[in-house]
Amino acid sequence: MANIVPIKKEMHQNLKLVKARDLSHVEGQHIIPLTAAEFAQASASFPIVLVKNPDSERYRSVAMLGLEAGENLFYQDDKWTAISIPQSISMAPFSLGIDPEKENTLTACVDLDSEFIGEEKDLPLFEDGKESEVLVNVQQALGRLYDNERMTEKFIKELQDNNLLQELELNIALSTGEKKKLVGIFTINEEKLKEFPDDKVLDFHKRGLFVPIYSMLGSISQMNRLAQLRNQLSEIKVTGVQIVPVVDKVASAS
Repeated sequence: MANIVPIKKEMHQNLKLVKARDLSHVEGQHIIPLTAAEFAQASASFPIVLVKNPDSERYRSVAMLGLEAGENLFYQDDKWTAISIPQSISMAPFSLGIDPEKENTLTACVDLDSEFIGEEKDLPLFEDGKESEVLVNVQQALGRLYDNERMTEKFIKELQDNNLLQELELNIALSTGEKKKLVGIFTINEEKLKEFPDDKVLDFHKRGLFVPIYSMLGSISQMNRLAQLRNQLSEIKVTGVQIVPVVDKVASAS
């Protein structure tokens, strides 16, 4: 279990980071968070979809790494095989959290139970009583990730406010004759996008919203890539993948 704490000079002045980190911590994850700023590059590797938080009406954008829970087709033989590495997984063992000493203030945190951190590792977080270049770079990267996450929330709200979300159903046929169904994933309703009035099209264009929109739409074809990767790794082959819009279940603004 993770032991995530705010990084404090008084407590962690001897803490060090390994020189080389891997992505073994996502080995069993079939979806990972993705920000809208990453959609264009990530669409060359993964299907990008939205999923709804089970305890609210909020959506989050994710990259699909597998066709079922616990399956990561892009981490095999201790190696990450995709072209891009999403920001959300490249930051381990670091994350942002609330500073207990400053109300409503975010601060850099570290997972003390991570194998990437310890007093006998390589790169110090503090040098001569000051934050090292390593820690400063980590803080800057966490800041960029936070900004991108906030921008992504605004982007998703635009999709909801304009009634552009479309639920999908993924039907998977296997060589055993078994059929599996994946539900609860959302993309953009292209037909409704085509019905946009000219002023709305111009507004979206000027604000750069069409870049993540069309990246997301184009990435759906990567479902076939997931099937191909599965077939390379499993004796039970995927013989067909059908992506079907769920009728009358279009998500609207909350």
